[in-house]
Amino acid sequence: MQHSIQYRRLSSAEREEVSRGLAQGETLSAIARRLGRTPSTIAREVNRNSGVSGYRAFSAGRRAMEHASSRRNGKSRLTHEGRLRIYVIKKLCKRWSPREIVKRIQEEYPLDMTMRISHEAIYRYIYVLPRGSLKQTLTKALRQERKYRRKHRHGNIEETRGKIADMISIEERPTEVADRTIPGHWEGDLIMGKYKKTALGTLVERTTRYTILVPLGKNKDAMSVRKAYTRALGTMPKEIAKTLTYDQGKEMSEHKQFTIDTGIQVYFAHPGSPWERGTNENTNGLIRQYFPKGTEFDKVSTREIKRVQREVNDRPRAVLHYQKPDEVINRLVALKV
Repeated sequence: MQHSIQYRRLSSAEREEVSRGLAQGETLSAIARRLGRTPSTIAREVNRNSGVSGYRAFSAGRRAMEHASSRRNGKSRLTHEGRLRIYVIKKLCKRWSPREIVKRIQEEYPLDMTMRISHEAIYRYIYVLPRGSLKQTLTKALRQERKYRRKHRHGNIEETRGKIADMISIEERPTEVADRTIPGHWEGDLIMGKYKKTALGTLVERTTRYTILVPLGKNKDAMSVRKAYTRALGTMPKEIAKTLTYDQGKEMSEHKQFTIDTGIQVYFAHPGSPWERGTNENTNGLIRQYFPKGTEFDKVSTREIKRVQREVNDRPRAVLHYQKPDEVINRLVALKV
């Protein structure tokens, strides 16, 4: 007997079936057919109501009720729940997205129903605020988040690119780097300042997304970059620093000496292929929220750069199931990988 397609929210029994089906390896489409639901309904349910440990029927039901409650009460809750309001505003000022805030609240306050809100309610709260410094601050943070998120370069237009002696191609990079299951593999790049006269070095670990910001200022020549990157990565445990993937910028022309100094092998991406360092490209977009185009990095203090580094690594990431990069890498270091 064929079920009719229904669009109401899933019942507790249906959530049990979803959980059981996933545990048995069923596809979302197969589960949807069995329940008489559309695949998009099941996918939305799993994506929205899964926790760090995956999809569990009881937890999913609780999250669904929290979402419904947040939709009904979001405005008044942020208006009257002082602790929740303080938490949300504090994280917004750190440039966390509303979705990052919601997921992190669920992890930090799993049993506290007063600490519940939806990301839609946070957006509504911001946009109904009266004009003033708070609204200006929060909308600016959101505007930057939208502006730089998912922004990609579609070609390598740097004029300083040229052939680097003794390069080792990314094609020779160990296969373990690609699947991210083993940490210790980094990607690097420069964020250029105003008129490309100054720069900030960025180094990102592929598995944990842990980011190191390297102050360079006007010293972006090969020797200065090599020494700065050596200081940044040279003290890392060897289990956490094995390889570095870089583009073919001339600032990495002293890569052989860098490898001698650190034991870290450098692999070079193909010209005009920023997707081969996608983790670094995406992270650079995040860093641009703090240092927009036109920044003169020689006028930015090392203290400020390191403050931004701490803030970026303290920011929950969807790709890490809303854990923070510093939490993940510190756990790996404690376990000695």
